Amino acid sequence: MSFQFEKLSILLAEDVIPMRQIIEGVLRNFGIHNITTAMDGQEAFQKFQKNNHDIIITDWVMHPVDGLELAQQIRHNPQSPNRMAPIIFVTGYTAWSRVETARDAAITEFLIKPFTANDLGRRITHVISNPRDFVETSDFFGPDRRRRTPVNYSGPYRREEDEKSYSGATK
Repeated sequence: MSFQFEKLSILLAEDVIPMRQIIEGVLRNFGIHNITTAMDGQEAFQKFQKNNHDIIITDWVMHPVDGLELAQQIRHNPQSPNRMAPIIFVTGYTAWSRVETARDAAITEFLIKPFTANDLGRRITHVISNPRDFVETSDFFGPDRRRRTPVNYSGPYRREEDEKSYSGATK
């Protein structure tokens, strides 16, 4: 599937200038010209409030406000213009505990450095062509963390708790 990226608006939060320039260059090569950059999560959220970008690409480690805090602002701040904006997390941290932390912070996609232009293009294409449902509970708001449907899945509920909560609500 081929996409025309010209109309996309991207917010890129990356504090390492050479990395930011590389990512911005890759985005421009994709045909994306509406790119706003920020040095940290605080600046990024302020720019997001003004421009309501289609996609956010953010590094994890930035100071004074990192990518996790930026995601929390986007998802939970009442002044966020779009709580469901796709967030692509770019990081050099690959430990599973970090991936889980990002997932639990309502990150939409995870991209590990170093990555290729094709990797970034696939993530952008994925968030456009496969938007994820959002879930809101008492302790989480963000993209549905369940990514796979089991091969033998045949019902409306994927967890035993789902069936109990829904069947109780309909009786």
